[in-house]
Amino acid sequence: MLTIKQITEDTDKVIRGLEKKHFANAKETIAQVLELNSKRRNAQAQLDKNLAEVNATSKTIGQLMKEGKKEEAETAKARVSEIKETSKALQAEMDQAAEDMQNLLYTIPNVPYEEVPEGAGAEDNLVVKMGGMETELPKDALPHWELAKKYNLIDFDLGVKITGAGFPVYRGQGARLQRALINFFLDEARAAGYEEIMPPTVVNAASGYGTGQLPDKEGQMYHCNLDDLYLIPTAEVPVTNIYRDVILDEKQLPIKNCAYTECFRREAGSYGKDVRGLNRLHEFSKVELVRIDTPEHSRQSHQEMLDHVEGLLKKLELPYRILRLCGGDISFTAAICYDFEVYSEAQKRWLEVSSVSNFDTYQANRLKCRYRTANKKTELCHTLNGSALALPRIVAALLENNQTPEGIRIPKALVSYCGFDMIK
Repeated sequence: MLTIKQITEDTDKVIRGLEKKHFANAKETIAQVLELNSKRRNAQAQLDKNLAEVNATSKTIGQLMKEGKKEEAETAKARVSEIKETSKALQAEMDQAAEDMQNLLYTIPNVPYEEVPEGAGAEDNLVVKMGGMETELPKDALPHWELAKKYNLIDFDLGVKITGAGFPVYRGQGARLQRALINFFLDEARAAGYEEIMPPTVVNAASGYGTGQLPDKEGQMYHCNLDDLYLIPTAEVPVTNIYRDVILDEKQLPIKNCAYTECFRREAGSYGKDVRGLNRLHEFSKVELVRIDTPEHSRQSHQEMLDHVEGLLKKLELPYRILRLCGGDISFTAAICYDFEVYSEAQKRWLEVSSVSNFDTYQANRLKCRYRTANKKTELCHTLNGSALALPRIVAALLENNQTPEGIRIPKALVSYCGFDMIK
């Protein structure tokens, strides 16, 4: 969440940033935060003043008693009791203002960086780069859901029987391709210096608040009501929360973690052609990159993550493009985000496969994730993450873009992982 220092020192900049994100009532909400902060500070100042008076008055009581000034001592005692009663009310007022301010801050999104383009939605995102290999398909090219059925790779109907729509069953060479991609992505991350983590796939509410899934995306997560636990929408949540309430040494940064997990998303409200096959699932596999860094180095970290994801798509021989998301399409918690999309020749559309984001201090402030500088000052870290990569749409693009009359070709980078070079 935004820091009070950020809001008080750069109020106009914060409001402009929130308006770029199309956050409703930005001015009014920030004014409320400032009012609650002022109320909290005023109460604290009066409490400090009261405490000083209690301490000073208490010291005189003993002296007055020694001097036989019992009446004056009793008056001083009464004054101390009066101040303490007043302080109780002030403490309650201060605590309530702090709680109200905290709850309000949870509802305010991150402020986007200056280079985030203006825009209301996906149509206003800026394409910054295109690459990869052009694909020529047979005239009778099939979408991946038909290829999956033809080659017995993925059974969507069986998933419906076992669980429901959006929970496919991978089998045979389809399951092996899935496993090959996971291992390929993890090996590439490890070679780039990332420590592999195997985290839980359920988290508590504190973890959800730490990375910003709560309260913003509560309706999009699966909730285990009995235990008040949530199925993770991405490994970002458990991995980043490793550093909740932690003070790191500056020499430890940047921290680079990667994790393969299953991910779970309700995707409430999704319908139509965009959800066919693997295009939008409730459960899917993903390898996630997470970095914890200093403010001075986080932009370089972000670029390194972008380069890493682009390198994966090149090795998979897929046509891709990179978009800088506009203010109206960027996530609640991100300060800047780039999406990677691969082109599906059979569907004639772009499929998002990764979002790589820098959150600045927004998540770190929620998490109380800090580092100690060389001169012993404690500062908030910057957090970053990105998919490297999400599997469903990668699998969809691989199947569709590599179909031939003889079968589906496997990219060279995956052959050793799959144990076959063609799906027949």
